[in-house]
Amino acid sequence: MFFDRPESGELAVLVHLNVSHGQEPEDPREFEELVLSAGGDPVALITGNSRSPNARFFIGTGKLQELQQAVADHEAKLVIFNHTLTPSQERNLEKELQCRVLDRTGLILDIFAQRARTFEGKLQVELAQLRHMSTRLVRGWTHLERQKGGIGLRGPGETQLETDRRLLRNRITMIEQRLEKVRSQREQGRRSRQRAAIPTVSLVGYTNAGKSTLFNRVTGAEVYVQDQLFATLDPTMRRLELADIGAVIFADTVGFISHLPHKLVEAFRATLEEAASSTLLLHVVDGFADERLRNIEQVDLVLEEIGAADLPQLRVYNKIDLLNMEPRIDRGDNGAPVAVWLSAQSGAGCDLLLQAIAELLGEEMVLGRLLLKADQGRLRAMLYQQQAVADENYRDDGSSELNLRIPKSDLLRILSAESLALDKLTWVGEGNRP
Repeated sequence: MFFDRPESGELAVLVHLNVSHGQEPEDPREFEELVLSAGGDPVALITGNSRSPNARFFIGTGKLQELQQAVADHEAKLVIFNHTLTPSQERNLEKELQCRVLDRTGLILDIFAQRARTFEGKLQVELAQLRHMSTRLVRGWTHLERQKGGIGLRGPGETQLETDRRLLRNRITMIEQRLEKVRSQREQGRRSRQRAAIPTVSLVGYTNAGKSTLFNRVTGAEVYVQDQLFATLDPTMRRLELADIGAVIFADTVGFISHLPHKLVEAFRATLEEAASSTLLLHVVDGFADERLRNIEQVDLVLEEIGAADLPQLRVYNKIDLLNMEPRIDRGDNGAPVAVWLSAQSGAGCDLLLQAIAELLGEEMVLGRLLLKADQGRLRAMLYQQQAVADENYRDDGSSELNLRIPKSDLLRILSAESLALDKLTWVGEGNRP
């Protein structure tokens, strides 16, 4: 829309440098998978080592000549860097190479644009793209001066670049307002689930770890599944009944990746907040991946960025069918589940996962029959308001038995408002009582 530049093509030359200065280096294998996921056809990979990026081209003059030769030999129309380039570096490289240049952020944005299916997802991707584009407008209109004056040619007094920046700002503001409505709707949904004491279990993890396959296996949903990075972009929720727990909401979320562009984290905040407000996180890990420890660290970094680092978490090691392992539950010193080993593809171990989830959620849920005296009508009303009462039986003396199902934190809050102690309550029969 805004750029006069060489047309893009599918044949791509990839550039990956090990930069000793700065952040942790990217994985060249993951880089190639990203390009394939975007529909590119990698024809060459330029690698090397650098103490610090070149200010003008990111790469040195020797590597630039090597890159020019690779582009000419393969007639490539696209060069992709596995790094973040400044707008001036992209502009200088395109001028030298006479082809389209894309950095890691632009590549991921392109994949997201292909994967977005819902209206909300498309808005979020467009917002991230516009924010990325706003820093790169200058190179698109360098051939234009201020709009001409004269009879019939008088313009608004701003350059084409200024006009485009204003249009971009207006579009960004409109999308942000729409996404704010989406965020409000999600917040209302979360509040209603909290009032109904329905716990939410969100699947998080590195991209292509098998979250959607596991989600489909457990819930019977038909979420799009593909062996490629970022196959899932739009969040999906399903209600499931668990033994001794009742209704649980399962949420499938977008996958994370190392050095996930901050623009994407900001744009997808409405979606990621779903994970941040969950009762339990299922951190799905590709158990077959050599770099699984690194992937776990990268997911934890994103969880910290969205404010979900302190939520209860169950580690789920997937793809044990490739490891020739038997499914199992790993438990901590207190006997609570900390990890489950399973295969979402074959379904082996999924029953153990549901068992572990029920155990963890059961620790936080109060299930049992509470005996209330006739003069405790205010407490009874508050429990009903919290939608914590499944049924009620009355006794001849005016007291009543309430079949409760409520998170322990909510029960403690209600008791605090009534100045009641938890150990002063009277329970009937068995149950998961506090």
